[in-house]
Order: sequence, then C-alpha cells, then structure tokens
Amino acid sequence: MEFNHTSVLLNECIEGLNIKKNGIYVDGTLGGAGHAIKICSHLDKTGIFVGIDQDNNALETSKSRLANNLNKTYIIKSNFNEIETILNNINIDKIDGMLLDLGVSSYQLDEAERGFSYMKDANLDMRMNQDVEFSAFDVVNNYSEDDLSKVIKNFGEEKWAKRIANFIVQARPVYTTFQLVEIIKNAIPKSARVEGGHPAKRTFQAIRIEVNKEIDIIAPAINKIVEKLNLGGRLCIITFHSLEDRIVKHKFKELENPCICPSNFPICNCNRQSQIKILTRKPILPSEQELAQNSRSKSAKLRIVEKII
Repeated sequence: MEFNHTSVLLNECIEGLNIKKNGIYVDGTLGGAGHAIKICSHLDKTGIFVGIDQDNNALETSKSRLANNLNKTYIIKSNFNEIETILNNINIDKIDGMLLDLGVSSYQLDEAERGFSYMKDANLDMRMNQDVEFSAFDVVNNYSEDDLSKVIKNFGEEKWAKRIANFIVQARPVYTTFQLVEIIKNAIPKSARVEGGHPAKRTFQAIRIEVNKEIDIIAPAINKIVEKLNLGGRLCIITFHSLEDRIVKHKFKELENPCICPSNFPICNCNRQSQIKILTRKPILPSEQELAQNSRSKSAKLRIVEKII
C-alpha cells in the first residue's frame, strides 16, 4: 500500500540533526520514510542510515522509497527501544544522530482497517506491530472498569474517563470503532461535547497508547539512545501530546543535570556527569505555513539534545 505522508517539522529535524555526510544516522520511527529520504539525501556513499519500524506496511513502503539511496541503508523491523540490540546486530557501535517521531502515523490513521481512526469504521485493532496479538479489542472488552478508567484518564487526559469506562463496560462486547465512538458520545454530556474537538479523540489516543505501550518505553529508550551517541551526536524527538512531551522534557533535564545530591548540600558529591546539552530550551513548533498545509502538525513539538561526553 502506498501512502501520502507529509513529514512534520521536516526541515527543523534535518537542521537539528546537523548531518555529517559520512555519519551514521537512525530514524527510530521510520513510517512512510519522509524524514528518512531527507536524511539520506544529506549523506554520501560512506554514510550509513538505519531505519526502524514495527509496522509491516511502513517497512514495505520505506524499503521501496529508499531503494535507490547512495549510502548504505538498513531497514529493520523492531522497536526503537531495542536500539542497543539493533546496532549490535549490524556491527555499529556508535551513531551520530537519531530521530524519533512519536505517536501514530498519518498513514496508519488513513488505513481504515487498522482501527486507529475514530472517523473510519473498522474492527477494534490499533496495533502498530501487526505480529502481536494484543489489540484495542482486548483493552475495551477485557479490562476492568477501574483499569479502563485509569487508562483513559492517564493517557487521554479525559475528564469524563470514569463515565466513559462505565458506559463501555455496560455496552460490551464492543467490536468496532464506530460502536466505540457512539458509546463515548453517549457517555459525554451533550453540553460538554462542543469543546475540544471530536469527543472520541482523547479516548482513542489513550487506548492506542495502552495497546502499544508507547509511554512506557520513552524514558528508557532515551537513556539507551544517548548512550549510543558519538560526541557531538544529536537526538531529535517530536511529540504530539503533553504526556510524551513531559517525559522527554524531564528526561532531557535529568541527563543534562544528573546531580542527585540533596538540595541543602553546598557542593555536588555524587560526581554524576552531565551527558547532554539541551539545544531547545523551549520546543520548536511548526511554522504558520506548515500549520496551514498539514493539520497533523498542530500539536507537534520538537526537542533536541547534543551528546557532550
């Protein structure tokens, strides 16, 4: 399947990576290869590109789009949290830069049968990795009401989470996205539905995050990636909602200022070294032009760090 995909904050990411022609660069969320193509265009024959994704369709599309690259290219089915194993398997010790574009891809939303979109009817699925069995159907139909409420509240920041969870449990079994959308609409009072866009948006986001364990891996993955960066290497991360952004922001701060001494100590005694320099004190946001051309970029934030030891 061929996808039309506009890469978010494309030029800002390329600038942020500060690409060396003969460097080694990794895209940990390959998707439709939009960022990857641009990265590879900055590499010469001695440069190396590694693309990682767990989505079979994304991998197929990316292999086709990157087939004519001049540089050495690896396309690997995995999760970016496995960066150490991935690099070891292809005999790469250190890298010069890595990009993560977190969240769901445009083509995953556009492919109706994947069940990511609340605008298209499909079986409840939402798996980014089609090879695993656990899906949105399991979350919606098998979680306790309390656990379901916590998922929707914590990952969707949905104030009606408890009521939505109750309505879902009462309506079980739920098989399709449109069934779920209708349940959510009924759970949210009509007067509250006029605010914040589509009423199912936050709940669908929460269930997708739970299915794919997206939040759990961000902080540990950042640790692993920073460990693999060469001196001067860059890590660029695009987030799309506040949960992701908070985790990235706090992890970057922790790596830049790793001191764990009590605040009343006059000097640092823990001897923990700063590993990175934060290059974006405030996140980079899409330009007005990009916002007008690509609605998906609306909530995007880009944060960049550089390895200093």
